[in-house]
Amino acid sequence: MLDTHPPEALVTGTRLVPGPGTPEGRAPGAHMGAPGAVGKQRSVTASVAPGPGSAKAGAVNAPSESPAAPSEGPDSPKRILTLALGALGIVYGDIGTSPLYALRECFTGPHGITPTPANVMGVLSLIFWSLIIVVSVKYLLFVMRADNRGEGGILALMALAMQRPRGQAHRARPVLITLGIFGAALLYGDGLITPAISVLSAVEGLSVATPVFEPYVIPISLIILGLLFLAQRKGTGGIGAVFGPFMALWFVAIAVLGVKELLHNPAVLWSLSPVHGVHFFMDNGGHGFLVLGAVFLVVTGGEALYADMGHFGAGPIKRAWFGLVLPSLVLNYLGQGALLLRHAEAARNPFFLLAPDWARYPLVALATGAAVIASQALISGSFSITRQAMQLGYSPRMEVVHTSAEEMGQIYLPGLNTALLVGVIALVLGFGSSSRLAAAYGIAVTTTMAITTVLAYVVARERWGVGRAVALPVAGLFLMVDLSFFGANAVKISDGGWFPLLLAVCIFTLMTTWKRGRDILAGKLRAASLGLKDLLGSFGDHPPVRVPGTAIFMTGNPEGTPPALLHNLKHNKILHEQVVLLTIISEEIPHVVAQERVEVEPLEQGFVRVVARYGFMENPSIPDILKRCREKGLQFQLMGTSFFLGRETLIPTKKPGMAVWREALFTWMSRNARSATAYFRIPPNRVVELGSQVEL
Repeated sequence: MLDTHPPEALVTGTRLVPGPGTPEGRAPGAHMGAPGAVGKQRSVTASVAPGPGSAKAGAVNAPSESPAAPSEGPDSPKRILTLALGALGIVYGDIGTSPLYALRECFTGPHGITPTPANVMGVLSLIFWSLIIVVSVKYLLFVMRADNRGEGGILALMALAMQRPRGQAHRARPVLITLGIFGAALLYGDGLITPAISVLSAVEGLSVATPVFEPYVIPISLIILGLLFLAQRKGTGGIGAVFGPFMALWFVAIAVLGVKELLHNPAVLWSLSPVHGVHFFMDNGGHGFLVLGAVFLVVTGGEALYADMGHFGAGPIKRAWFGLVLPSLVLNYLGQGALLLRHAEAARNPFFLLAPDWARYPLVALATGAAVIASQALISGSFSITRQAMQLGYSPRMEVVHTSAEEMGQIYLPGLNTALLVGVIALVLGFGSSSRLAAAYGIAVTTTMAITTVLAYVVARERWGVGRAVALPVAGLFLMVDLSFFGANAVKISDGGWFPLLLAVCIFTLMTTWKRGRDILAGKLRAASLGLKDLLGSFGDHPPVRVPGTAIFMTGNPEGTPPALLHNLKHNKILHEQVVLLTIISEEIPHVVAQERVEVEPLEQGFVRVVARYGFMENPSIPDILKRCREKGLQFQLMGTSFFLGRETLIPTKKPGMAVWREALFTWMSRNARSATAYFRIPPNRVVELGSQVEL
């Protein structure tokens, strides 16, 4: 039955489709359009569709059906270079702005350490090896192998981990779902903190240039953030086209700044040896461990590499990292370290103090642009995660606006955008500086990274057939690093780290309540339903009056009779000449190939069963389904077609199922969900709603 609640009421539930791999005819990155800002979805996210408005972790374009010309094929140097350039703007926007504050926090943060030469060399060693182990080895060489039909991100990884070779349900399915959903919930806190800390840290460069600007840092930051969120409704396709080149300029600039200072003290290159990191822990003990909480800031964009894999493909992302991003980051951190060896007092803001006086203002402008790109990445990522959650049945329907006629991945969620803007403003006003925000940063990301390691281990064992003797030590090493960072960040919970955790718990509660509530409601409706065969058999010698036209009823149970159909027979005592029973199934794969999108099965007495399948990165659309039905021979006139929707009034009770407070929460979420008519783009003048009461 089509009701006015989110998709899961309309579908038989998400389904597992065994086997990863890329859908036929679709190479990774084949649907990439103009670069957009998706970027660091630490995350969460299954990958994004092209364009800054694309949701990172989320909406991706449907596979291209036309083969590329040989010179523009997926392996052509020109295309790889284009994708690598796009990755600079989308994938590396967040990790690329970490030099603004990461090294500074190691020495001036809540658990900062004195910038002695030994400590500077030790911290630089930890930074370098964190980039190598976490980003280069864990994500690029290990986790990115776990692609869900070409897509990545924690939700795609969760779906992949639950798939088994013969299609049977995974024995640890509830645990895997809990891990995946909580990891996704953590990303919303990240989506709020990243814009705030990135823009604040960039604008704070003005106070380094001259103290005159210090009182205006927060107002300027709020103006920039406000304009950024207001611009979301117009889409960012045009801006996205320059994100890649802009970030290329940024990485070159920070590399040049680092090299300039390295020339004064090339001995800092010895810090690349892990021996300095070991000595750092031996010399500083527990305090040295706490510094890891600030060191972690250098890798907080690592999850984006995996989340955006489906957008660009693993090859271009790796080339961009090893060819430009990693060398630039390392050179800049080494340059900041060399500056501290010469002037320990520069620890107050070593990034901006790398630049000569005449270059401070241009550098602030450049850093602000990079911070906006990093912020756009997280905003788009939040849009994408939410759209994926809706498709997988963990979120009520919300308004989804497509900001591009060409790139379906460029989406805008007005309600979520407003909530994010309010949250970011509250963070900026509440914390007041990037240093204080850094205390709240990290705990959510470290948790997500640890969850990613666990899910990737399950995939390695279940999907790839890797033996425990190999998979366990590798995953154990990565998990040890993840948990070390988590432990170092856990001490910051009282200083602000509580915020992303509290937000994640609230969002996790909402998502699981919605999913559980929809399951309970679907069960209630199924129990009250009548089998389709029984209905047709009951007509017997007294068939109902048939009227011209087509009636479309949506149902989550293809074998059952939609309650709206029974209500129509009971009250109107008529049946249309052609009755279509439409079921929409959300698969646990990113995309469904066009040939498998719609199935049409004629039944007896003018009934037709239609099953439409969509991936969790695709938007179900009634016009699209009807078009495909016509192509398969189902004939009807739209002006002679009526859509019957059910509207349930939910009543919380003390019956087994959920706690009363969760039932009340679910009822409130149901009332505020976007209407099915608008969400599925059903012609509003062709809709008939029939109501009923359901006790939860």
